Amino acid sequence: MTQAASGPPKTTPTAVPGTRTGARLVVESLLAQGVDLVFGYPGGAIMPVYDALPNSGLRHILCRHEQGAAFSAAGFGRLTGRAGVCFATSGPGATNLVTGIADAYMDSVPMVAVTGQVAQPVMGTDAFQEIDTFGITMPVVKHSYIVRDPDQIPEIFAEAFEIAESGRPGPVLIDIPKDIQQAPASSEPLPRRPDLELALDEEGLRQAEAAVRDADRPLFYLGGGITRAGAVEDVRNLIARSPTIPAVCTLHGNGILPTGHPQLLGMLGMHGARAANLAVQECDLLINIGGRFDDRATGRLDGFAPKARVIHFDRDPSEISKLRYAEVGVGGDLRPALQSFRPEPGDISAWTTLNAERRDTFQARYDAPGEGIFAPSLLKALSETAGDRFVAIPDVGQHQMWVAQHCRFSRPEAHLTSGGLGSMGYSLPTAIGAQLADPDAIVVSISGDGGFMMNIQELATLRRYNIPLKVMVINNYRLGMVRQWQELFFEKNYSEVDLSDNPDFAEIAKAFGIEGFTISKRDEVTPAIERFLSADGPILMHVIIDPAENVWPLVPQGASNEQMLEG
Repeated sequence: MTQAASGPPKTTPTAVPGTRTGARLVVESLLAQGVDLVFGYPGGAIMPVYDALPNSGLRHILCRHEQGAAFSAAGFGRLTGRAGVCFATSGPGATNLVTGIADAYMDSVPMVAVTGQVAQPVMGTDAFQEIDTFGITMPVVKHSYIVRDPDQIPEIFAEAFEIAESGRPGPVLIDIPKDIQQAPASSEPLPRRPDLELALDEEGLRQAEAAVRDADRPLFYLGGGITRAGAVEDVRNLIARSPTIPAVCTLHGNGILPTGHPQLLGMLGMHGARAANLAVQECDLLINIGGRFDDRATGRLDGFAPKARVIHFDRDPSEISKLRYAEVGVGGDLRPALQSFRPEPGDISAWTTLNAERRDTFQARYDAPGEGIFAPSLLKALSETAGDRFVAIPDVGQHQMWVAQHCRFSRPEAHLTSGGLGSMGYSLPTAIGAQLADPDAIVVSISGDGGFMMNIQELATLRRYNIPLKVMVINNYRLGMVRQWQELFFEKNYSEVDLSDNPDFAEIAKAFGIEGFTISKRDEVTPAIERFLSADGPILMHVIIDPAENVWPLVPQGASNEQMLEG
Protein backbone atom coordinates (compact mmCIF):
# COMPACT_ATOMS: atom_id res chain seq x y z
CA MET A 1 0.00 0.00 0.00
CA THR A 2 1.21 3.51 -0.76
CA GLN A 3 2.60 5.17 2.36
CA ALA A 4 2.88 8.86 3.19
CA ALA A 5 6.47 10.07 2.84
CA SER A 6 8.28 11.33 5.94
CA GLY A 7 9.60 14.90 5.95
CA PRO A 8 8.51 17.67 3.62
CA PRO A 9 6.58 16.57 0.52
CA LYS A 10 8.60 16.10 -2.64
CA THR A 11 7.60 18.41 -5.46
CA THR A 12 7.95 17.75 -9.18
CA PRO A 13 8.64 20.66 -11.51
CA THR A 14 5.83 21.70 -13.85
CA ALA A 15 6.60 21.95 -17.56
CA VAL A 16 6.85 25.35 -19.19
CA PRO A 17 3.90 25.92 -21.56
CA GLY A 18 4.73 24.67 -25.04
CA THR A 19 7.25 22.06 -23.89
CA ARG A 20 6.69 18.31 -23.81
CA THR A 21 4.99 17.08 -20.66
CA GLY A 22 4.56 13.64 -19.18
CA ALA A 23 0.97 13.72 -20.41
CA ARG A 24 2.10 14.48 -23.95
CA LEU A 25 4.60 11.64 -23.69
CA VAL A 26 1.79 9.28 -22.62
CA VAL A 27 -0.10 10.07 -25.82
CA GLU A 28 3.04 9.80 -27.98
CA SER A 29 3.95 6.49 -26.34
CA LEU A 30 0.50 5.07 -27.08
CA LEU A 31 0.82 6.10 -30.72
CA ALA A 32 4.28 4.48 -30.84
CA GLN A 33 2.70 1.21 -29.67
CA GLY A 34 0.30 1.33 -32.61
CA VAL A 35 -2.71 2.50 -30.60
CA ASP A 36 -5.22 4.64 -32.48
CA LEU A 37 -8.35 4.16 -30.33
CA VAL A 38 -8.90 4.61 -26.59
CA PHE A 39 -11.97 4.49 -24.35
CA GLY A 40 -12.37 6.58 -21.27
CA TYR A 41 -13.95 9.15 -19.02
CA PRO A 42 -12.08 12.28 -17.83
CA GLY A 43 -11.62 13.64 -14.32
CA GLY A 44 -9.30 15.75 -12.24
CA ALA A 45 -6.29 13.45 -11.86
CA ILE A 46 -6.22 12.38 -15.53
CA MET A 47 -7.00 15.84 -16.92
CA PRO A 48 -3.47 16.61 -18.21
CA VAL A 49 -3.63 13.50 -20.42
CA TYR A 50 -7.00 14.65 -21.75
CA ASP A 51 -5.47 18.08 -22.38
CA ALA A 52 -2.93 16.37 -24.64
CA LEU A 53 -5.53 14.38 -26.62
CA PRO A 54 -6.99 16.95 -29.09
CA ASN A 55 -5.27 16.78 -32.50
CA SER A 56 -2.93 14.07 -31.24
CA GLY A 57 -3.97 11.35 -33.68
CA LEU A 58 -5.61 9.26 -30.97
CA ARG A 59 -9.34 8.73 -31.33
CA HIS A 60 -11.05 8.84 -27.96
CA ILE A 61 -14.46 7.28 -27.32
CA LEU A 62 -16.26 8.94 -24.42
CA CYS A 63 -18.11 6.14 -22.64
CA ARG A 64 -20.75 7.07 -20.06
CA HIS A 65 -19.27 5.05 -17.20
CA GLU A 66 -15.72 3.91 -16.52
CA GLN A 67 -16.90 0.30 -16.36
CA GLY A 68 -18.21 0.79 -19.89
CA ALA A 69 -14.78 2.07 -20.93
CA ALA A 70 -13.03 -0.99 -19.47
CA PHE A 71 -15.44 -3.44 -21.11
CA SER A 72 -15.15 -1.58 -24.44
CA ALA A 73 -11.36 -1.76 -24.30
CA ALA A 74 -11.62 -5.48 -23.54
CA GLY A 75 -14.05 -5.92 -26.46
CA PHE A 76 -11.41 -4.40 -28.73
CA GLY A 77 -8.80 -6.72 -27.23
CA ARG A 78 -10.96 -9.83 -27.51
CA LEU A 79 -11.68 -9.25 -31.18
CA THR A 80 -8.22 -8.13 -32.34
CA GLY A 81 -5.79 -9.84 -29.97
CA ARG A 82 -4.18 -6.44 -29.43
CA ALA A 83 -4.36 -4.61 -26.13
CA GLY A 84 -7.38 -2.35 -25.79
CA VAL A 85 -6.76 0.88 -23.89
CA CYS A 86 -8.93 2.69 -21.36
CA PHE A 87 -8.46 5.89 -19.34
CA ALA A 88 -9.96 6.85 -15.98
CA THR A 89 -9.28 9.34 -13.25
CA SER A 90 -8.29 8.52 -9.68
CA GLY A 91 -10.58 7.36 -6.88
CA PRO A 92 -14.03 6.35 -8.14
CA GLY A 93 -12.89 6.53 -11.76
CA ALA A 94 -10.27 3.87 -11.10
CA THR A 95 -12.49 1.72 -8.90
CA ASN A 96 -15.18 1.76 -11.59
CA LEU A 97 -12.67 0.13 -13.95
CA VAL A 98 -12.03 -2.80 -11.64
CA THR A 99 -14.85 -5.11 -12.83
CA GLY A 100 -13.79 -4.70 -16.47
CA ILE A 101 -10.13 -5.26 -15.56
CA ALA A 102 -11.00 -8.36 -13.54
CA ASP A 103 -13.12 -9.70 -16.40
CA ALA A 104 -10.16 -9.30 -18.78
CA TYR A 105 -7.86 -10.97 -16.28
CA MET A 106 -10.12 -14.00 -15.85
CA ASP A 107 -10.48 -14.47 -19.62
CA SER A 108 -6.84 -13.67 -20.55
CA VAL A 109 -7.69 -10.56 -22.58
CA PRO A 110 -4.95 -8.02 -23.43
CA MET A 111 -5.67 -4.57 -22.01
CA VAL A 112 -3.76 -1.52 -20.81
CA ALA A 113 -5.63 0.60 -18.25
CA VAL A 114 -4.22 4.08 -17.64
CA THR A 115 -5.38 5.82 -14.48
CA GLY A 116 -4.66 9.23 -13.09
CA GLN A 117 -3.48 9.49 -9.50
CA VAL A 118 -3.28 12.39 -7.08
CA ALA A 119 0.00 14.29 -7.12
CA GLN A 120 2.93 12.62 -5.34
CA PRO A 121 3.20 15.19 -2.53
CA VAL A 122 -0.28 14.24 -1.28
CA MET A 123 -0.18 10.50 -1.97
CA GLY A 124 -0.84 8.68 1.27
CA THR A 125 -2.66 11.61 2.90
CA ASP A 126 -6.25 10.59 2.04
CA ALA A 127 -6.37 13.40 -0.49
CA PHE A 128 -9.52 14.11 -2.52
CA GLN A 129 -10.25 11.15 -4.82
CA GLU A 130 -7.13 9.33 -3.67
CA ILE A 131 -7.31 5.55 -3.63
CA ASP A 132 -4.59 2.91 -3.72
CA THR A 133 -5.34 1.85 -7.29
CA PHE A 134 -2.11 -0.14 -7.48
CA GLY A 135 -3.07 -2.19 -4.41
CA ILE A 136 -6.75 -2.62 -5.27
CA THR A 137 -6.04 -3.98 -8.74
CA MET A 138 -3.00 -6.10 -7.89
CA PRO A 139 -4.95 -9.41 -7.72
CA VAL A 140 -6.57 -8.85 -11.14
CA VAL A 141 -3.74 -7.57 -13.34
CA LYS A 142 -0.87 -9.29 -15.04
CA HIS A 143 1.43 -6.43 -14.06
CA SER A 144 1.10 -2.87 -12.75
CA TYR A 145 3.12 0.34 -12.48
CA ILE A 146 3.15 3.63 -10.61
CA VAL A 147 5.07 6.14 -12.70
CA ARG A 148 7.54 8.11 -10.56
CA ASP A 149 9.50 9.93 -13.27
CA PRO A 150 8.06 11.30 -16.54
CA ASP A 151 11.07 10.00 -18.45
CA GLN A 152 10.11 6.44 -17.43
CA ILE A 153 6.91 6.69 -19.49
CA PRO A 154 8.22 5.36 -22.85
CA GLU A 155 9.90 2.35 -21.25
CA ILE A 156 6.88 1.58 -19.05
CA PHE A 157 4.40 1.80 -21.93
CA ALA A 158 6.51 -0.34 -24.27
CA GLU A 159 6.91 -2.95 -21.55
CA ALA A 160 3.23 -2.79 -20.59
CA PHE A 161 2.06 -3.63 -24.11
CA GLU A 162 4.60 -6.43 -24.40
CA ILE A 163 3.38 -7.94 -21.11
CA ALA A 164 -0.31 -7.49 -21.95
CA GLU A 165 -0.05 -9.21 -25.33
CA SER A 166 2.67 -11.85 -24.87
CA GLY A 167 2.49 -15.30 -23.32
CA ARG A 168 -0.86 -15.62 -21.61
CA PRO A 169 -2.43 -12.20 -22.35
CA GLY A 170 -3.95 -10.07 -19.64
CA PRO A 171 -4.56 -6.55 -18.33
CA VAL A 172 -1.79 -4.19 -17.24
CA LEU A 173 -2.37 -1.10 -15.09
CA ILE A 174 -0.37 2.14 -15.36
CA ASP A 175 -1.11 4.61 -12.54
CA ILE A 176 0.27 8.10 -13.20
CA PRO A 177 0.33 10.85 -10.53
CA LYS A 178 -0.93 14.19 -11.75
CA ASP A 179 2.36 15.98 -11.11
CA ILE A 180 4.16 13.43 -13.31
CA GLN A 181 1.70 14.18 -16.11
CA GLN A 182 2.41 17.91 -15.78
CA ALA A 183 6.19 17.63 -15.42
CA PRO A 184 8.66 18.28 -18.28
CA ALA A 185 9.80 15.16 -20.15
CA SER A 186 12.85 14.73 -22.34
CA SER A 187 12.78 11.04 -23.31
CA GLU A 188 11.42 9.79 -26.64
CA PRO A 189 8.66 7.23 -27.34
CA LEU A 190 9.85 3.67 -27.94
CA PRO A 191 8.62 1.36 -30.73
CA ARG A 192 6.78 -1.89 -30.14
CA ARG A 193 8.96 -4.68 -28.88
CA PRO A 194 9.23 -7.85 -30.98
CA ASP A 195 7.34 -10.93 -29.84
CA LEU A 196 9.34 -13.32 -27.69
CA GLU A 197 10.09 -16.74 -29.19
CA LEU A 198 9.67 -19.72 -26.89
CA ALA A 199 11.58 -22.97 -27.20
CA LEU A 200 9.74 -25.94 -28.71
CA ASP A 201 9.26 -28.92 -26.37
CA GLU A 202 10.30 -31.70 -28.76
CA GLU A 203 10.33 -34.37 -26.06
CA GLY A 204 6.80 -33.48 -24.95
CA LEU A 205 5.58 -33.72 -28.54
CA ARG A 206 7.05 -37.18 -29.02
CA GLN A 207 5.44 -38.36 -25.76
CA ALA A 208 2.10 -36.92 -26.90
CA GLU A 209 2.30 -38.75 -30.22
CA ALA A 210 3.08 -42.01 -28.43
CA ALA A 211 0.06 -41.51 -26.15
CA VAL A 212 -2.21 -41.09 -29.19
CA ARG A 213 -0.88 -44.29 -30.76
CA ASP A 214 -1.73 -46.18 -27.57
CA ALA A 215 -5.26 -44.76 -27.20
CA ASP A 216 -8.49 -46.46 -28.22
CA ARG A 217 -10.79 -43.48 -27.53
CA PRO A 218 -8.86 -40.21 -28.03
CA LEU A 219 -10.67 -36.87 -27.89
CA PHE A 220 -9.61 -33.29 -28.65
CA TYR A 221 -10.59 -30.72 -25.98
CA LEU A 222 -10.39 -27.22 -27.48
CA GLY A 223 -10.15 -24.19 -25.17
CA GLY A 224 -9.97 -20.43 -25.41
CA GLY A 225 -6.20 -20.39 -25.11
CA ILE A 226 -6.06 -21.40 -28.77
CA THR A 227 -7.52 -18.06 -29.83
CA ARG A 228 -5.34 -16.09 -27.41
CA ALA A 229 -2.28 -17.78 -28.94
CA GLY A 230 -3.32 -16.99 -32.50
CA ALA A 231 -3.34 -20.72 -33.21
CA VAL A 232 -6.83 -21.27 -34.66
CA GLU A 233 -5.64 -22.20 -38.16
CA ASP A 234 -2.98 -24.48 -36.69
CA VAL A 235 -5.65 -26.33 -34.70
CA ARG A 236 -7.91 -26.59 -37.74
CA ASN A 237 -5.02 -28.07 -39.72
CA LEU A 238 -4.27 -30.50 -36.88
CA ILE A 239 -7.90 -31.63 -36.77
CA ALA A 240 -7.86 -32.11 -40.55
CA ARG A 241 -4.75 -34.29 -40.18
CA SER A 242 -6.59 -36.39 -37.57
CA PRO A 243 -9.98 -37.01 -39.21
CA THR A 244 -10.97 -39.94 -36.99
CA ILE A 245 -10.52 -38.14 -33.65
CA PRO A 246 -13.65 -36.30 -32.45
CA ALA A 247 -13.49 -32.94 -30.69
CA VAL A 248 -15.33 -30.98 -28.02
CA CYS A 249 -14.93 -27.31 -27.13
CA THR A 250 -15.25 -25.13 -24.06
CA LEU A 251 -17.41 -22.00 -23.86
CA HIS A 252 -14.47 -19.93 -25.13
CA GLY A 253 -13.60 -22.61 -27.64
CA ASN A 254 -16.79 -22.05 -29.64
CA GLY A 255 -15.91 -21.21 -33.24
CA ILE A 256 -12.40 -22.69 -33.20
CA LEU A 257 -13.99 -25.34 -35.36
CA PRO A 258 -16.91 -23.82 -37.26
CA THR A 259 -20.38 -24.89 -36.19
CA GLY A 260 -21.34 -28.09 -38.00
CA HIS A 261 -17.78 -29.35 -38.44
CA PRO A 262 -18.02 -33.13 -38.84
CA GLN A 263 -15.61 -33.89 -35.96
CA LEU A 264 -17.13 -31.40 -33.52
CA LEU A 265 -19.50 -32.87 -30.94
CA GLY A 266 -20.32 -29.51 -29.42
CA MET A 267 -19.62 -27.58 -26.25
CA LEU A 268 -19.00 -29.56 -23.07
CA GLY A 269 -19.78 -28.65 -19.49
CA MET A 270 -22.65 -27.46 -17.32
CA HIS A 271 -24.82 -26.52 -20.30
CA GLY A 272 -22.93 -28.58 -22.85
CA ALA A 273 -24.19 -30.95 -25.51
CA ARG A 274 -25.02 -34.46 -24.38
CA ALA A 275 -22.80 -36.00 -27.08
CA ALA A 276 -19.85 -33.86 -25.97
CA ASN A 277 -20.23 -34.64 -22.26
CA LEU A 278 -20.63 -38.37 -22.84
CA ALA A 279 -17.54 -38.45 -25.06
CA VAL A 280 -15.44 -36.75 -22.38
CA GLN A 281 -16.62 -39.17 -19.73
CA GLU A 282 -15.81 -42.21 -21.88
CA CYS A 283 -12.58 -41.19 -23.64
CA ASP A 284 -9.28 -42.80 -22.64
CA LEU A 285 -7.10 -39.92 -23.86
CA LEU A 286 -8.01 -36.25 -23.56
CA ILE A 287 -5.92 -33.95 -25.78
CA ASN A 288 -6.44 -30.58 -24.10
CA ILE A 289 -5.31 -27.64 -26.22
CA GLY A 290 -5.60 -24.26 -24.51
CA GLY A 291 -8.20 -25.25 -21.90
CA ARG A 292 -7.82 -24.64 -18.17
CA PHE A 293 -10.22 -27.27 -16.79
CA ASP A 294 -12.62 -24.61 -15.56
CA ASP A 295 -15.24 -25.90 -13.12
CA ARG A 296 -18.11 -24.94 -15.47
CA ALA A 297 -16.53 -27.22 -18.08
CA THR A 298 -15.53 -30.11 -15.84
CA GLY A 299 -18.35 -30.33 -13.30
CA ARG A 300 -17.06 -32.31 -10.32
CA LEU A 301 -13.36 -32.41 -11.10
CA ASP A 302 -12.67 -35.83 -9.56
CA GLY A 303 -15.43 -37.28 -11.74
CA PHE A 304 -14.28 -35.57 -14.96
CA ALA A 305 -12.97 -37.80 -17.77
CA PRO A 306 -12.37 -40.57 -15.22
CA LYS A 307 -10.95 -43.07 -17.71
CA ALA A 308 -8.61 -40.68 -19.51
CA ARG A 309 -4.95 -39.92 -19.57
CA VAL A 310 -4.33 -36.25 -20.35
CA ILE A 311 -2.13 -34.45 -22.86
CA HIS A 312 -2.15 -30.73 -22.12
CA PHE A 313 -0.89 -28.10 -24.57
CA ASP A 314 -0.91 -24.60 -23.10
CA ARG A 315 0.80 -21.29 -23.77
CA ASP A 316 0.93 -20.78 -20.00
CA PRO A 317 2.95 -23.67 -18.54
CA SER A 318 1.58 -22.92 -15.06
CA GLU A 319 -1.82 -24.24 -16.20
CA ILE A 320 -0.43 -27.70 -16.92
CA SER A 321 -1.34 -30.08 -14.06
CA LYS A 322 -2.74 -27.17 -12.02
CA LEU A 323 -6.24 -28.68 -11.73
CA ARG A 324 -5.96 -32.02 -13.54
CA TYR A 325 -2.73 -34.00 -13.68
CA ALA A 326 -1.36 -34.23 -17.22
CA GLU A 327 0.62 -37.35 -18.08
CA VAL A 328 2.08 -35.31 -20.94
CA GLY A 329 2.48 -31.53 -20.81
CA VAL A 330 3.60 -29.33 -23.71
CA GLY A 331 4.05 -25.71 -22.63
CA GLY A 332 4.99 -22.62 -24.60
CA ASP A 333 4.06 -21.24 -27.99
CA LEU A 334 1.14 -23.27 -29.34
CA ARG A 335 1.65 -22.52 -33.01
CA PRO A 336 4.95 -24.32 -33.67
CA ALA A 337 3.97 -27.08 -31.24
CA LEU A 338 0.73 -27.80 -33.09
CA GLN A 339 2.44 -27.55 -36.47
CA SER A 340 4.94 -30.21 -35.36
CA PHE A 341 2.41 -32.50 -33.62
CA ARG A 342 1.64 -35.58 -35.71
CA PRO A 343 -0.97 -37.72 -33.93
CA GLU A 344 -1.46 -41.11 -35.63
CA PRO A 345 -4.09 -43.18 -33.83
CA GLY A 346 -4.71 -46.83 -34.62
CA ASP A 347 -8.08 -48.17 -35.72
CA ILE A 348 -10.57 -46.16 -33.67
CA SER A 349 -13.44 -46.40 -36.15
CA ALA A 350 -15.89 -47.77 -33.56
CA TRP A 351 -15.21 -44.75 -31.32
CA THR A 352 -15.53 -42.34 -34.23
CA THR A 353 -18.83 -43.88 -35.35
CA LEU A 354 -20.30 -43.95 -31.83
CA ASN A 355 -19.68 -40.24 -31.34
CA ALA A 356 -21.00 -39.28 -34.76
CA GLU A 357 -24.21 -41.23 -34.07
CA ARG A 358 -24.64 -39.57 -30.69
CA ARG A 359 -24.11 -36.12 -32.17
CA ASP A 360 -26.86 -36.77 -34.70
CA THR A 361 -29.20 -38.43 -32.17
CA PHE A 362 -28.94 -35.66 -29.58
CA GLN A 363 -29.38 -32.69 -31.92
CA ALA A 364 -31.21 -29.74 -30.40
CA ARG A 365 -34.92 -29.45 -31.21
CA TYR A 366 -36.63 -26.22 -32.19
CA ASP A 367 -40.25 -27.33 -32.39
CA ALA A 368 -41.33 -25.76 -29.09
CA PRO A 369 -45.12 -25.54 -28.71
CA GLY A 370 -47.13 -22.35 -28.57
CA GLU A 371 -47.13 -19.03 -30.41
CA GLY A 372 -44.51 -17.32 -28.26
CA ILE A 373 -40.90 -16.73 -29.27
CA PHE A 374 -38.55 -19.65 -28.55
CA ALA A 375 -35.22 -17.94 -27.87
CA PRO A 376 -32.95 -20.79 -29.10
CA SER A 377 -34.77 -20.82 -32.44
CA LEU A 378 -34.56 -17.02 -32.75
CA LEU A 379 -30.83 -16.98 -32.02
CA LYS A 380 -30.11 -19.81 -34.44
CA ALA A 381 -32.02 -18.02 -37.21
CA LEU A 382 -30.31 -14.71 -36.45
CA SER A 383 -26.81 -16.16 -36.68
CA GLU A 384 -27.56 -18.12 -39.85
CA THR A 385 -29.09 -15.07 -41.54
CA ALA A 386 -26.16 -12.83 -40.56
CA GLY A 387 -23.62 -15.30 -41.97
CA ASP A 388 -19.86 -15.28 -41.55
CA ARG A 389 -19.68 -11.61 -40.50
CA PHE A 390 -21.81 -12.36 -37.42
CA VAL A 391 -20.28 -11.58 -34.00
CA ALA A 392 -22.40 -12.46 -30.95
CA ILE A 393 -21.64 -10.73 -27.66
CA PRO A 394 -23.99 -12.08 -25.00
CA ASP A 395 -24.34 -10.75 -21.50
CA VAL A 396 -24.56 -13.27 -18.65
CA GLY A 397 -27.42 -15.61 -17.83
CA GLN A 398 -29.82 -17.91 -19.66
CA HIS A 399 -29.51 -16.11 -22.98
CA GLN A 400 -25.70 -16.46 -22.75
CA MET A 401 -26.03 -20.23 -22.73
CA TRP A 402 -28.61 -20.19 -25.53
CA VAL A 403 -26.19 -18.16 -27.64
CA ALA A 404 -23.37 -20.64 -26.96
CA GLN A 405 -25.60 -23.64 -27.68
CA HIS A 406 -27.57 -22.51 -30.71
CA CYS A 407 -25.77 -19.78 -32.66
CA ARG A 408 -23.65 -20.55 -35.69
CA PHE A 409 -20.01 -19.45 -35.33
CA SER A 410 -17.59 -19.39 -38.22
CA ARG A 411 -14.61 -18.36 -36.06
CA PRO A 412 -13.87 -17.88 -32.34
CA GLU A 413 -13.96 -14.09 -32.68
CA ALA A 414 -17.64 -14.51 -33.55
CA HIS A 415 -18.40 -15.40 -29.92
CA LEU A 416 -17.10 -12.97 -27.29
CA THR A 417 -18.43 -13.93 -23.87
CA SER A 418 -17.64 -13.28 -20.22
CA GLY A 419 -16.57 -16.72 -19.11
CA GLY A 420 -14.43 -16.60 -15.98
CA LEU A 421 -15.98 -13.66 -14.14
CA GLY A 422 -19.50 -13.88 -15.58
CA SER A 423 -20.07 -10.12 -15.49
CA MET A 424 -23.59 -8.83 -15.93
CA GLY A 425 -23.58 -5.53 -17.80
CA TYR A 426 -20.81 -6.88 -20.05
CA SER A 427 -22.53 -7.11 -23.41
CA LEU A 428 -23.36 -3.58 -24.55
CA PRO A 429 -20.01 -1.87 -23.83
CA THR A 430 -17.99 -4.88 -24.98
CA ALA A 431 -19.94 -4.92 -28.24
CA ILE A 432 -19.16 -1.22 -28.73
CA GLY A 433 -15.45 -1.98 -28.52
CA ALA A 434 -15.76 -4.94 -30.88
CA GLN A 435 -17.79 -3.01 -33.46
CA LEU A 436 -15.24 -0.18 -33.49
CA ALA A 437 -12.44 -2.74 -33.84
CA ASP A 438 -14.15 -4.33 -36.87
CA PRO A 439 -16.55 -1.88 -38.55
CA ASP A 440 -17.44 -4.42 -41.26
CA ALA A 441 -18.64 -7.09 -38.83
CA ILE A 442 -22.30 -7.60 -37.93
CA VAL A 443 -21.86 -7.24 -34.19
CA VAL A 444 -24.89 -8.11 -32.06
CA SER A 445 -25.11 -7.28 -28.38
CA ILE A 446 -27.46 -9.84 -26.81
CA SER A 447 -28.59 -9.07 -23.26
CA GLY A 448 -31.15 -10.24 -20.80
CA ASP A 449 -33.34 -7.63 -19.19
CA GLY A 450 -31.34 -7.86 -15.95
CA GLY A 451 -27.87 -7.35 -17.40
CA PHE A 452 -29.01 -4.73 -19.89
CA MET A 453 -30.03 -2.39 -17.11
CA MET A 454 -26.53 -2.50 -15.63
CA ASN A 455 -24.83 -0.52 -18.41
CA ILE A 456 -27.83 0.88 -20.26
CA GLN A 457 -26.20 4.32 -20.25
CA GLU A 458 -23.90 3.19 -23.08
CA LEU A 459 -26.82 3.64 -25.48
CA ALA A 460 -25.72 7.28 -25.36
CA THR A 461 -22.27 6.23 -26.61
CA LEU A 462 -23.91 4.37 -29.49
CA ARG A 463 -25.91 7.42 -30.47
CA ARG A 464 -23.09 9.94 -30.11
CA TYR A 465 -20.79 8.04 -32.49
CA ASN A 466 -23.58 6.48 -34.59
CA ILE A 467 -22.04 3.04 -34.07
CA PRO A 468 -24.06 0.56 -36.20
CA LEU A 469 -24.41 -1.97 -33.40
CA LYS A 470 -27.38 -4.34 -33.26
CA VAL A 471 -28.75 -4.58 -29.71
CA MET A 472 -31.09 -7.41 -28.74
CA VAL A 473 -32.72 -7.47 -25.31
CA ILE A 474 -34.31 -10.82 -24.46
CA ASN A 475 -36.84 -9.95 -21.81
CA ASN A 476 -38.40 -12.58 -19.56
CA TYR A 477 -39.08 -10.07 -16.78
CA ARG A 478 -36.89 -12.17 -14.50
CA LEU A 479 -33.32 -12.79 -13.45
CA GLY A 480 -33.70 -15.93 -15.54
CA MET A 481 -30.76 -18.10 -14.53
CA VAL A 482 -31.22 -17.37 -10.83
CA ARG A 483 -34.95 -18.13 -11.18
CA GLN A 484 -34.15 -21.42 -12.92
CA TRP A 485 -31.82 -22.49 -10.10
CA GLN A 486 -34.39 -21.46 -7.51
CA GLU A 487 -36.96 -23.57 -9.34
CA LEU A 488 -34.72 -26.64 -9.52
CA PHE A 489 -32.65 -26.50 -6.36
CA PHE A 490 -34.35 -24.11 -3.89
CA GLU A 491 -37.89 -25.53 -3.84
CA LYS A 492 -39.26 -22.76 -6.09
CA ASN A 493 -38.52 -20.09 -3.49
CA TYR A 494 -38.35 -17.24 -6.00
CA SER A 495 -36.44 -14.69 -3.96
CA GLU A 496 -35.75 -11.28 -5.56
CA VAL A 497 -35.83 -12.35 -9.20
CA ASP A 498 -38.99 -10.52 -10.31
CA LEU A 499 -38.24 -7.77 -12.86
CA SER A 500 -41.84 -7.28 -13.98
CA ASP A 501 -41.48 -3.52 -13.52
CA ASN A 502 -38.99 -3.31 -16.40
CA PRO A 503 -39.35 -0.24 -18.60
CA ASP A 504 -40.30 -0.57 -22.25
CA PHE A 505 -36.83 -1.07 -23.70
CA ALA A 506 -37.87 -0.10 -27.24
CA GLU A 507 -39.13 3.23 -25.93
CA ILE A 508 -35.94 3.66 -23.90
CA ALA A 509 -33.93 3.23 -27.10
CA LYS A 510 -36.05 5.85 -28.84
CA ALA A 511 -35.44 8.26 -25.97
CA PHE A 512 -31.72 7.88 -26.68
CA GLY A 513 -32.37 8.60 -30.37
CA ILE A 514 -31.99 4.96 -31.44
CA GLU A 515 -34.47 2.94 -33.50
CA GLY A 516 -36.27 0.41 -31.33
CA PHE A 517 -39.10 -2.11 -31.71
CA THR A 518 -40.69 -4.98 -29.79
CA ILE A 519 -41.69 -8.51 -30.80
CA SER A 520 -43.46 -11.18 -28.77
CA LYS A 521 -44.92 -13.67 -31.30
CA ARG A 522 -43.17 -16.39 -33.27
CA ASP A 523 -44.55 -15.21 -36.60
CA GLU A 524 -42.85 -11.84 -36.05
CA VAL A 525 -39.33 -13.31 -35.91
CA THR A 526 -38.41 -13.52 -39.61
CA PRO A 527 -39.38 -9.94 -40.57
CA ALA A 528 -37.86 -8.69 -37.30
CA ILE A 529 -34.49 -10.28 -38.10
CA GLU A 530 -34.59 -8.71 -41.57
CA ARG A 531 -35.33 -5.27 -40.13
CA PHE A 532 -32.72 -5.72 -37.41
CA LEU A 533 -29.86 -6.74 -39.68
CA SER A 534 -30.61 -4.24 -42.46
CA ALA A 535 -30.45 -1.16 -40.21
CA ASP A 536 -27.69 1.28 -41.15
CA GLY A 537 -27.23 2.72 -37.68
CA PRO A 538 -27.76 1.42 -34.16
CA ILE A 539 -30.98 -0.45 -33.53
CA LEU A 540 -32.58 -2.22 -30.57
CA MET A 541 -34.86 -5.25 -30.83
CA HIS A 542 -36.85 -5.95 -27.66
CA VAL A 543 -37.82 -9.63 -27.52
CA ILE A 544 -40.39 -10.80 -24.99
CA ILE A 545 -40.24 -14.49 -24.07
CA ASP A 546 -41.89 -16.86 -21.62
CA PRO A 547 -40.51 -16.25 -18.10
CA ALA A 548 -40.77 -19.98 -17.31
CA GLU A 549 -38.38 -21.03 -20.11
CA ASN A 550 -35.27 -22.88 -18.90
CA VAL A 551 -31.85 -23.72 -20.35
CA TRP A 552 -31.29 -27.42 -21.03
CA PRO A 553 -29.32 -29.56 -20.54
CA LEU A 554 -27.96 -28.63 -17.12
CA VAL A 555 -25.38 -30.41 -14.98
CA PRO A 556 -26.16 -29.64 -11.32
CA GLN A 557 -23.37 -28.09 -9.29
CA GLY A 558 -21.22 -30.81 -7.73
CA ALA A 559 -22.34 -33.48 -10.21
CA SER A 560 -20.35 -35.20 -12.93
CA ASN A 561 -20.95 -34.17 -16.51
CA GLU A 562 -22.86 -37.33 -17.45
CA GLN A 563 -25.50 -36.46 -14.82
CA MET A 564 -27.35 -34.02 -17.09
CA LEU A 565 -30.84 -32.78 -16.34
CA GLU A 566 -33.06 -32.20 -19.38
CA GLY A 567 -36.41 -30.48 -19.66
